[in-house]
Amino acid sequence: MILLIMSILIVIICLLLLVLLVTWGKWNAFLAFLLVSVLAGILLGLPLNKVVASVQKGMGDTLGGLVGIIVLGAMLGKLVAETGAAQRIASVLMRGFGAKNVQWALMLTGFIIGIPLFYGVGFVLMVPLIFSVVYQYKLPAVYVGLPMLAALSVTHGFLPPHPSPAALVGQFNADMGITLLYGIVIAIPAILLAGPVFTRFVKHIHSEPLEVFRPKPMPVEQMPGTGTSFFTALLPVFLLMLTTALPYIFPDGSPALKNVFSFMGEPVIVMLCSIMVAGISLGKGSGRSMKQVMALYGDAVKDVGMILLIIAGAGALKQVLEESGVSNEIAAALQTWDMPPLLLGWLIAALIRVCVGSATIAGLTTAGIIAPLMVQANVNPSLMVLSVGAGSLMFSHVNDSGFWMFKEYFNLSVKDTLKTWSVMETIVSIAGLLGVLLLNQLI
Repeated sequence: MILLIMSILIVIICLLLLVLLVTWGKWNAFLAFLLVSVLAGILLGLPLNKVVASVQKGMGDTLGGLVGIIVLGAMLGKLVAETGAAQRIASVLMRGFGAKNVQWALMLTGFIIGIPLFYGVGFVLMVPLIFSVVYQYKLPAVYVGLPMLAALSVTHGFLPPHPSPAALVGQFNADMGITLLYGIVIAIPAILLAGPVFTRFVKHIHSEPLEVFRPKPMPVEQMPGTGTSFFTALLPVFLLMLTTALPYIFPDGSPALKNVFSFMGEPVIVMLCSIMVAGISLGKGSGRSMKQVMALYGDAVKDVGMILLIIAGAGALKQVLEESGVSNEIAAALQTWDMPPLLLGWLIAALIRVCVGSATIAGLTTAGIIAPLMVQANVNPSLMVLSVGAGSLMFSHVNDSGFWMFKEYFNLSVKDTLKTWSVMETIVSIAGLLGVLLLNQLI
């Protein structure tokens, strides 16, 4: 127990040091992450020859899955903004829903596309749309954007086919369809609370989002058509939904055909195809040469370079904490607590999430610990999937790459990011738990 307490204190001290370096010390966030990651590895007892390897593995694993998506997404967002397509989309949305209801329109969009899309993909795709509305109609960025991102976060943590919920369905022997149905029932009130209700209290927070997504005012006659603008901006969503559905449309396909479907459904391949189409539909279609289109793409990469480094730094810290075994020690200690299994599953996932920063790791680590208790307590497996999923979203902070994506894209201070993003994630997590406990009483 003493060793566990010491490990938890070390984690807390390292996280506080990270916050102080970035806020009070004005350090570059990437450098702060590197220093704290190395220090955490040493203090938590990792062999010296493994500390650097752990840092490098964390950066590589995190960027390996995100760098292509973020870079290609930034390219698409830059082109959509520069050609006037974002301005056209914003105009259509505002005419359809009105300035007072555009927040609800974006939230609904986030929920619909969040079901088939991975969180990082959905975030990168939807941020340009959020900013186009913000800039054109002078609305608060956090107030407009947070409900959509809450919807994306909920679908990521609660609903299969996202990695963690899908894996939990398998480990708990739950029914995928029932889990999805229960998840949607719980997700809707969680999104409403964390979105439109919560954002009323943070409407005053000032944000100047990244310059890369600031559309230049353009005469209406020079904008691309409505159909072209929506089709090009949302093409990645359409393609991912299509490739997700293909295996169900052709369930008896040959292994070769299934490999083709799997390849086509990779987010990087989808984004690459979308960028190629956008270069023609928006780039060439607006009278630009291919050289000019490629120059825009190059500028977009420069604009997100620091974001990539910060995300890599968050991945390094996450890996060090994971390899030190802190999360497993905390979870094992909690397993002896006398409380309802659904609440215990949520609590274990929540604490691992706070320590490690990854929702997926928190969910999968909890599954191995809580599974034996489920058999003894006769717990509904679908509800346990959702309880653990809700816990895995608890209080995203400085060790979570999603925290830094939101901070950097919306250009907020660490303090304001904690007041907005972190609180939103906490509301989603607690609302999810309450929904699970209520459903458990009704079914």
